[in-house]
Amino acid sequence: MSIIAELPLVSTIAIGISTAFACGFIASKFRLSPLVGYIIAGILIGPYSPGYEADIHIAEQLSEIGIALLLFGVGLHFSIQDFMEVRKIASFGALVRIGIMILGGIGIAGLWGWPTATGVLLGLALAVASTVVLLRVLEDANMTKTMVGKISIGWLIVEDVAMVLALVIIPALAVEQAMDGASHHPLWMQLAIAFGKVGLFAAIMVVAGKRVLPWLLTAVSRTGSRELFTLAAISMAMGIAFGAAILFGVSIALGAFFAGMMIRESDLNHEVADRVLPFQDAFAVLFFVSVGMLFDPAILMQEPMKVVAIVAMIIIGKAVITFLILMTFRYPLRTALKVAVGLAQIGEFSFILLALGNDLGMMNDEARNLILAGALISISVNPALFGLCQKWVAKHCSSPAAEDDRLAHLEAEEKTTLKNLIVLIGHGRVGTSITDMMNFSHNDLVIVDENREKVEQLRRGQYRAIAGDATEAETLIEAGIERADTVLVTVPDPFDARRIVELVQKLRPEARLFVRSHNDEETEFLRAQNVELLVSGTEEIARRMVTHLSA
Repeated sequence: MSIIAELPLVSTIAIGISTAFACGFIASKFRLSPLVGYIIAGILIGPYSPGYEADIHIAEQLSEIGIALLLFGVGLHFSIQDFMEVRKIASFGALVRIGIMILGGIGIAGLWGWPTATGVLLGLALAVASTVVLLRVLEDANMTKTMVGKISIGWLIVEDVAMVLALVIIPALAVEQAMDGASHHPLWMQLAIAFGKVGLFAAIMVVAGKRVLPWLLTAVSRTGSRELFTLAAISMAMGIAFGAAILFGVSIALGAFFAGMMIRESDLNHEVADRVLPFQDAFAVLFFVSVGMLFDPAILMQEPMKVVAIVAMIIIGKAVITFLILMTFRYPLRTALKVAVGLAQIGEFSFILLALGNDLGMMNDEARNLILAGALISISVNPALFGLCQKWVAKHCSSPAAEDDRLAHLEAEEKTTLKNLIVLIGHGRVGTSITDMMNFSHNDLVIVDENREKVEQLRRGQYRAIAGDATEAETLIEAGIERADTVLVTVPDPFDARRIVELVQKLRPEARLFVRSHNDEETEFLRAQNVELLVSGTEEIARRMVTHLSA
């Protein structure tokens, strides 16, 4: 008997990870997401390809660990503060798009002769975008801190939470489908029971877990043992996830998500993330490999039109829905296009839903293969589509806002009465502190920010504020830059800060420039631009410490 047969667990891990590494590396060389390579690795060692065939049952069990750690990471990085900045557009947009995609999934299920529950699952799987793919696209374009990045990430947060709730609803739908409506309990009662269990688990986690887990992590940290701290973090993720499944009947993924949210309350949450991340990456790769093992490439030849239909729903359908929602909220065309294209793909949660539906018998082979085909294609082309979108926007969308957009303009009489004008560009944490601490009784202040919700809030607070991209001359002119005595640049993106400084010096060279710096390289660049005041976190911390030491 060969060692592969004698050690199926070891061989599945060794060959799976090695093949995933090779395929992921090749995919990255072709500027594709490594996820594409991981899924292809699964196809190569799966039952639908010649040669070595990994044990799919072992791979599925290993993937459960990957799912748990993925959701643990989602919970650990769930930021209410970041989400609140774009809560209106993100909440409304994500929920509306999910609803439309579910209706589309039900329609396709009816057209192709599938059960309604399968259509619901199809719609959910096609609705949610990939966090991994989107973050890579935004990072490559240096846009994670921009309005496009904030809206996109906020949108993903809402989708992720909705999918977590779906993990509760889907099992109830599966029971209803299996019983063909003949269950002893109606669907609403099954859902009520399921949410009741989740509610009880959530209450225990909030009351007890929110206190116990941070306290326990602090106690373990005091031992000074790195391996013990790592073990504590992983045991919390897996132990709570497994316990929740046993005691409350909720999914392992949902339990891990709550565990991550509670540990986020600890001051050690960043250290937990650093320790768990390598294990999360390794087992998440095995999860994507196991998903690839379920994919039969023959679907591309057998049902090409159905594949085209699914891909069109993901790329064109989702992009159009997202674009229309953003334009309804009167966001600039450039912002709407970039967000729409960035979110036009599917990924991790789609695979989690697919795996759950497969386990519950809600997902037939054809639907599963079509979703996987759509995921592979959309993930592969999304970075290229986003790059083309950026080029088109740069060429054709020079104006940051529509002429009739009230939030993009000051009133005509306001502009003519501005005196001793200070233009504050960026109203994040630094900008908010400035407006809170400074007395503007002897100066007029105009605030520029891309976040429309924030601008509306500032106007309700009697501030002069406009929504727009300060890297565009039109926005600065609308803010009264030609009258400005001082310009304060506090935007978090260093590349935007540089462009704004150059533009201000071109439009109003006599204005005093105060700029927030982010690193030594940027500080040196800005000093060469004759900026009057540069403030960086590192220098300010050092100055305060030295001042206190000398006191």
